[in-house]
Amino acid sequence: MSTESPSRSALLLVAIAGLFGATGTAVGAVAAHSIPDPALATAGTFLLIHAAALPGLAAGAHAFRAGWRLLAPGVLIALGVALFSGAIVARAGFGVSPIPMMAPAGGSLLILGWVAAALGALLSLTRRP
Repeated sequence: MSTESPSRSALLLVAIAGLFGATGTAVGAVAAHSIPDPALATAGTFLLIHAAALPGLAAGAHAFRAGWRLLAPGVLIALGVALFSGAIVARAGFGVSPIPMMAPAGGSLLILGWVAAALGALLSLTRRP
């Protein structure tokens, strides 16, 4: 195990994960008790799932010495979740659509981020020690 401290980028991903976890819990509660909209529940689920995934990417970047190969995809994923879930919450909770195509753009960034994470891990695997 490395004794190096995690990068600021990794810690930022973990902080974002904490915000996603809190927001996902609140959105899930609203979906269950106040606004029974399946789309709202989906937004909460996406926030919670990625709240768990982002620290995994941050830890993997550090533990496997993958650095940007896992941190950059983590940033794409965080941005994708924020756009996707934010658009759904804005529409279901407040009846507004702040940016046209915000949810599909966020979903596309999520897919791209996860593909980039897979490629980043494979690149790190083939890198010489």
